[in-house]
Amino acid sequence: MVPTLRHGDALLVTSLGRVGPGAVAVVRFDGLEGLYVKRLSHQVDDGWWALGDNPHASSDSRDYGPARVVGRVLLRWWPKPIRVRSSGTHGSERS
Repeated sequence: MVPTLRHGDALLVTSLGRVGPGAVAVVRFDGLEGLYVKRLSHQVDDGWWALGDNPHASSDSRDYGPARVVGRVLLRWWPKPIRVRSSGTHGSERS
């Protein structure tokens, strides 16, 4: 998720509320262990198409298929609190 987020950033995440295109979310990919932080592109039959912010150095739905959303990122808590900007047209919601 560079440049939006970097390895080691601590995030404040909520499992409540809606997500939409452009939201930064914590997701799971079927067949993979672990959680991943990706930007949601669009909803598909089996979940969300989730992409990294750096298309040249990211493993995401292009490699693993649809993702299941675990939570929405509200802000980066550490090293310095910032709101994580969402792109897209899903209202003016920031995530």
